[in-house]
Amino acid sequence: MPDHTSTEIEAAVFRRLLEHLDSRKDAQNIELMNLAGFCRNCLSKWYMAAAEERGVDVDYDSARERVYGMSYSEWKSKYQREATDEQLAKFNQGK
Repeated sequence: MPDHTSTEIEAAVFRRLLEHLDSRKDAQNIELMNLAGFCRNCLSKWYMAAAEERGVDVDYDSARERVYGMSYSEWKSKYQREATDEQLAKFNQGK
């Protein structure tokens, strides 16, 4: 498979992942971290790092907006729930 085709497929998969996460706002970041070891914030950091590797300046807030589909503060106020003691304990165990 040509490199450009592989890149196009990977980009489509990333867009689909963002669409899926957008449709599952009930899936909290702490749950994603506890189950999969990454969350929306991790994706934002990876996006920012990939841009930097290519000489493109993308700040963390802009990367988060790309991943969340809105500003992080807006997403947080609309969708983020307080983590339970159980979720926090599991998260802290995984560190």
